[in-house]
Amino acid sequence: MIANHKGEVPFLLLMLPFLLGISLGIGFIDAMYLPVLWGIFGGFGIAFILLNMVYQRFAIYKQRWLGGLLISFILLAAGCISAVDCNELNDARHFANSPAQYLTVKITNEPQLKNGLLRFTAFAEQSINNKHATAVNGTLLVTIKDSAAISLQYGDVLFIPAKYNTIDPPFNPGEFNYKKYLSHQNIYYQAFLYPGMYRVVKHDAGNWLIAFSLRLRQQMIAKFKLHMHNAGAIAVASTLILGYKADLSNDILQAYLKTGTIHVLSVSGAHVAIIYILLQWAFGFLDRYRYGRHLKAVMIILLIWYYAMLSGFSPAVCRAAVMISMVIIGKTYTRYINMLNILAISAFLLLLYNPLLVMDVGFQLSYLAVAGLVVLQPVVYKWVEFKNKWADKLGAACSASIAAQVITFPLSALYFHQFPVYFLLSNLLIIVPTAIIMYSGIAYLLLSWVPVLSAALAYVLEKTILLMNSALAFIEHAPFASVNKIWLSIPEYLLLYIIIVSLFYFFYDKKLWLLKLGMVCIVLFAASISIKKYRAQTNNSIAFLNLRKNTGIIFKSGNSALVFTNLTDTDRNYSYSIQPYLDSAQVSDIHIIGPNQNTSLPYVKKRGPLIQFYDKRIVIFDKQLQNQSFAQKLKTNYIYITDNPHTSLQQIGNDFDYQTLIIDGSNSSQTISKLEDEAKALHINYKILKRNNSLITVSNYRH
Repeated sequence: MIANHKGEVPFLLLMLPFLLGISLGIGFIDAMYLPVLWGIFGGFGIAFILLNMVYQRFAIYKQRWLGGLLISFILLAAGCISAVDCNELNDARHFANSPAQYLTVKITNEPQLKNGLLRFTAFAEQSINNKHATAVNGTLLVTIKDSAAISLQYGDVLFIPAKYNTIDPPFNPGEFNYKKYLSHQNIYYQAFLYPGMYRVVKHDAGNWLIAFSLRLRQQMIAKFKLHMHNAGAIAVASTLILGYKADLSNDILQAYLKTGTIHVLSVSGAHVAIIYILLQWAFGFLDRYRYGRHLKAVMIILLIWYYAMLSGFSPAVCRAAVMISMVIIGKTYTRYINMLNILAISAFLLLLYNPLLVMDVGFQLSYLAVAGLVVLQPVVYKWVEFKNKWADKLGAACSASIAAQVITFPLSALYFHQFPVYFLLSNLLIIVPTAIIMYSGIAYLLLSWVPVLSAALAYVLEKTILLMNSALAFIEHAPFASVNKIWLSIPEYLLLYIIIVSLFYFFYDKKLWLLKLGMVCIVLFAASISIKKYRAQTNNSIAFLNLRKNTGIIFKSGNSALVFTNLTDTDRNYSYSIQPYLDSAQVSDIHIIGPNQNTSLPYVKKRGPLIQFYDKRIVIFDKQLQNQSFAQKLKTNYIYITDNPHTSLQQIGNDFDYQTLIIDGSNSSQTISKLEDEAKALHINYKILKRNNSLITVSNYRH
C-alpha cells in the first residue's frame, strides 16, 4: 500500500527528524548539551505556537514550508533529548558514580541458566558504604556460578558486594561487539558472583503482573514437557508460541538462520495475527449486541497485549501489538487506515518509551520487513498474474517472501554476514506447519486438562515441529544453501538500500532518473567490492590475537591463512574470535596447527619454536624453550611469550636479537606484570595481549 499523497502518511514524515535526533543523541551528543537541547526545543516550540497565532495576519500561510521546518527541528531536538536522557550513565545517581562496599539490586528479567551459569539483569536500588545506605539506580548484568542460584526469580532483591567491571570491548577484528550490544540496553557493568557472595533480602518486589506472567509461562513450558519428549521440539514450541528462547540449541538456531526463517522463532506480526484471528472467532458472537463490537475490540486488545507481555515484550511483538490495536480501533470506528502511517505511529510510541530500541536488530528487521510487505509486495505481486485461484495465492505468498527478504537483506548481511539462497522455498515450506504449530499449541495449552485430547494435540504439535526442523535442516545442508562471509562496509550497506529503493520505485513509477540512480549505485557498489577483494588477495599480514587464556596467531597470505592455536575449529572461542577475523579478511583456504605441530607451506614454515613467514621470523617462547641455550644469538622479529614460562628478558636477550616482545593472555598476571616491568626498564618495544586489542602487522612482501 504505497501512499498516493504525503498527507496519508504524516507520521512517517514526522518520524524522520525524530529518528535522526535519536541517532545523534545516542552516538554523538553528551549530557552536558542537554540544557542547549532543551533551549532549542523550547525556542522552536514557542516559534511554532506564535506562527499559528499570527499566520493569517501576516499571510504566513503562503510559506507552507515554514511550519514543517519548525516541527522538524522540534522533533529533532526531542529525539536528541530522549536519547541522552535515556542513557543511565547520564544520571548523577548511577551506582558507578559513588564508592560503595555493597549494593542492593532487584532482578529485572527472568534468570537464565546456561552452561552452569545463571545470568540476569538487575537494577541497583541502594549502595552501602560504611553502613550508610544511599539511593542509587542503574542496570547491572549479573552472572552467578552457584547451583543454589537456580531458585532466584524475577523481582528478588539481592545484597551483593559492589565488585563489578566494565564490559570488555571486542579485542579482535570482526569480533562481535558485546559491549556495544549491552550498552544499547543501558548495561555498562557486569558482576560475577560465587557461592556465599550474595544474599536474598526480599522476594516478589517486581511488577506483580509481569511476575504472574513469567510464572504462567513457566507453567505452560512445563505442560509442553509433560506430553512432548523431544527436547528440540519443546524448545521450538516454547520459543514460537511463548517467546521463551533459553532452551534453543545452536544447531536449531543455525538451521533457521541459514534458511532465512529465523523470524519464525521470534514472536512477531504473524504470530500476533494468528492470535487475533483466533480471538476474532472466539468473540464473534458479541457483534450481535448493541455495544458488543466495542466490548470485543477492548477484550481483543487487552488479550493481545497480555500475550505480548507473556512472550517477553520483544520489539517485534510490541510493534505487532501496537499496529493490530490501531487496526482494531480503526475498523471498530470505520476509519480509513494507511498501514505505513500505522507502522510509523507504532515505531514512534515504542521509541518514545525507549529510544534505545532503535539500535535493536530485532526492532530494525521487524519494521523493515513490514515496510517491505506494505510497499514492495504489491510491486512484486504485479509482475506475474495468475488466473488460477491457488496459483494466485502461491504468487501472493512468494511476493511477500521476496519483498521481506529483499528489504532486509542489506541489514541481515551487515549483522549476520550471510544470505539464504533458498529463502523462498523455506519460507513457503513453513507457512502451513507454523499455523498448525500455533493453533495446536494454543489448543493444547487450553485443553491440557483433558487427558486423551491433550495427548493427541501434543503429538500433532511435536511431529509437526520435528517435520519442519527436518525439512529446514535438509535445506540448510543442500548445495549452495547460503552465501557466507558477506562483510559490508557502512557505505556499501547504504548503497544497497539506495539500489533497492530506486529500482523498485522505478518499476512502480517508471521515472527514468530512478533507474539511472540505481545503475550508478550498482557501479559504485561493484567497484567498492572489487577494490576490497583485490586488497584482500594481495595483502599479507600477521595477526597476534587476544584469545583470553589461549594462544592464537594468524599468518595470512592473500586468501590463504595458517592459524597457529591451541584451539580446535569447533571450540566456542575459535568461532567467536578467530573465524570472524578469517571471514572478514576473505580467507577461504585455512590450515590449523597446534603448538607442538610443524608445517611447511609456500608462505610459512614452522619448525619447533621457530616460524618463518616470508621475511618475518617469530620465536614461540614457552616452557619447553625456557631451559634451552643456543650456541649463538638468533635474530628474529618477534618473541611471542606464551604458556607462563619461568624466564627473564635479560635471559631472552642473551639468546635472541629481536624487535618486538609479545605477551599473550595464557601467562599469569604475575608473569605479565614482571615482564612488563623488565621491558620498561630495558626500553624494549612490547605488546601485552591480555585485555588489550590484537596486534596486526601488514606486509605486502612476496617471494
